[in-house]
Amino acid sequence: MTLLLTAIAAIIATIVWYSNDKRDTYKLGTLSLIYWGASLMWLMDFVFEYAELKAEYFNQEFADILNDSLLGVAVIAIGLIAWLIILLIKDPKGVFKKKFTK
Repeated sequence: MTLLLTAIAAIIATIVWYSNDKRDTYKLGTLSLIYWGASLMWLMDFVFEYAELKAEYFNQEFADILNDSLLGVAVIAIGLIAWLIILLIKDPKGVFKKKFTK
């Protein structure tokens, strides 16, 4: 479920990045790369866990699915927080620069 959630977030972020004229201003490419990196990490986790458990991997209990879903939501939230921090540091519109240089 974590892989599914992060892949959906990566696809949405990529679509928003591609369709937005201000893609460089808001560093949407960085957000997209954060989510694609997380998706790749969870894909590798799935491959190795499936290699270990085989068909048993798909017989998870509800608690395990819920834990994976919460982890996926947490990964998406942490990705957003990291992107916001990058956006605040880069300050593409110069809002902080204007306030602190007065």
